[in-house]
Amino acid sequence: MEVKAVTKYVRISPFKLRAPVEAVKGKKVEDALNLLKFMPLKAAGIISKTLRSAVANAEHNNEIDVDDLIVKNISVDHGPSLKRFRARARGRGARILKRTSHITVTVSETVK
Repeated sequence: MEVKAVTKYVRISPFKLRAPVEAVKGKKVEDALNLLKFMPLKAAGIISKTLRSAVANAEHNNEIDVDDLIVKNISVDHGPSLKRFRARARGRGARILKRTSHITVTVSETVK
């Protein structure tokens, strides 16, 4: 059985989130959380929080044993961008895009 957890409107660009995602896909949940714990990236903490939420959903809502879970998939999608302006020379303005992301973590039971 698959269980999901979704985090929306995270104020970090999807490009920065995708690096730690590739490191934990397909691993056991315990190993994935240990990997994320020692990564020196802001993105690792955000993904770890969403992964822990998916594990809690599996344990509480579906009564699945936590030791049997693997990270089946993690997808990172674009969210809306905040548009800001920075003053430039000669009275001009340059647009700054502050990107947001949506994270979806899917965990499933290992087949015994």
